[in-house]
Amino acid sequence: MGILKSLLRAVTWWDGQTLNTQLWTWRNGTRVGEDAEGNIFYQTRDGKRRWVIYNGEAEASRVSPEWHGWLHHTWDEPPTKAPLSKKAWEKPHLENLTGTPAAYAPPGSIRRPDPEPRSDYEAWVPD
Repeated sequence: MGILKSLLRAVTWWDGQTLNTQLWTWRNGTRVGEDAEGNIFYQTRDGKRRWVIYNGEAEASRVSPEWHGWLHHTWDEPPTKAPLSKKAWEKPHLENLTGTPAAYAPPGSIRRPDPEPRSDYEAWVPD
């Protein structure tokens, strides 16, 4: 199993980092921080390049807005040094749930186990 896992890491990128990314990160990266998802954030020593090593599947919506802003140079300081203030009405960050069982389904959706009857239109009946 260990050989297969190493081979997959050499050629796939969607579940963690490849061996080349790991080597490049080891040689050129400085660890900046980690988010609640377990994703680890790095930058080059001069601070010009920033990247994330995902904990599991590489899904960009798993990066919180704080870290997203830092990755895209919206602000200079990472959330570990300068956390963003939260408003009382803000909900915690969620990844994109589209296509999963946890995705939103409106009350009349056939994806719900017990859809409510439709009341937003009347079917046309010919004379």
